Amino acid sequence: MAVLAPSLTDARRLVVKIGSALLVGPEGLNADWLRGLCDDVADWRRRGADVVLVSSGSIALGRRVLGLPAGALPLEQAQAAAAVGQIRLARAYEEALAPHGVKTAQVLLTLEDSADRRRYLNSRATMQTLLGLGVVPIVNENDTVATDEIRYGDNDRLAAQIAVTCGADQLLLLSDVDGLYTANPKTDPTARHLAVIAAITPEIEAMGSGPVSGLSKGGMTTKLLAARTATAGGCAMAIAEGSVARPLSAVAQGARASWFLPEGDPQAARKRWIAAMKPRGTLGIDQGAADALRRGKSLLPAGVRVVTGEFGRGDPVTIAGPSGESLATGLTRYTSDEARRIAGHRSARIAEILGYPGRAALVHRDDMAV
Repeated sequence: MAVLAPSLTDARRLVVKIGSALLVGPEGLNADWLRGLCDDVADWRRRGADVVLVSSGSIALGRRVLGLPAGALPLEQAQAAAAVGQIRLARAYEEALAPHGVKTAQVLLTLEDSADRRRYLNSRATMQTLLGLGVVPIVNENDTVATDEIRYGDNDRLAAQIAVTCGADQLLLLSDVDGLYTANPKTDPTARHLAVIAAITPEIEAMGSGPVSGLSKGGMTTKLLAARTATAGGCAMAIAEGSVARPLSAVAQGARASWFLPEGDPQAARKRWIAAMKPRGTLGIDQGAADALRRGKSLLPAGVRVVTGEFGRGDPVTIAGPSGESLATGLTRYTSDEARRIAGHRSARIAEILGYPGRAALVHRDDMAV
């Protein structure tokens, strides 16, 4: 029985990765293509979907402004070009989405922001807040400060990390190929296009080990790495040819693409990840807080009675009930010292006690495996 590909129109939270070659051409910004993309983004927003754009292009835009030569740039020049190009990139998206009444925000990240738990939680909270306010985040790799991050293929993997971070159910990589083939279709007439990939097996990895087309950044290998990250996080991922005028509409209407099926759903995958962590401390809570957790609420400082262990922000902790029983594992938004100081107090007093504002929840429900 054939496995059906997901439908892009069913996406509840969609991350779209845009490569430099699509956005920036020999004459500069591809303004007509960008307007078409943003028309699609506005349509998806009207359907009730959250949309995040992970966009390359800052270095390509900046190098033209600075008059830098074609080809590989020294690190310092690449970072300078990124600094000049980032402001133009953000403005271009803002101007293309503004006629639709869609607000935008620029978010600069590196892969390291997903590796460090504290920075990961901060990034996740910011993204969730922006999406909750109806904003379309424009995510770009922070090439102005990155060193080894400026290399081919990073935005494929960054997009996958963003999809997992914000709990997206679909990720679309807009590329210069229409998906994964069993061999290079330009040189092998027997090459078959794969419309649905249920699992990334060693055989699938071998198909993507070499260049499949004139991919400008990273080839298919980085896209398979992105697919592994996304699908493990419960997110379906598609690779599609993106140069058409309305690329999201084209995929939704059946344009050829390769879909990688997710392992479960984003929320379940995140809960499994948290549950597998080794706790660094314990938060002992009262009966009222325990009842609130069972009703699906976050853990507020007022319900905490005892804090044991030493942990930092973003570290996993056990949440124990009044009798010492383990109720959940969660990622704390405060250090052990901060948690001890605010334990038993209402969230409104956090700024007064700590001397600086903090988040209302000590452990948010989204960061908790019960």
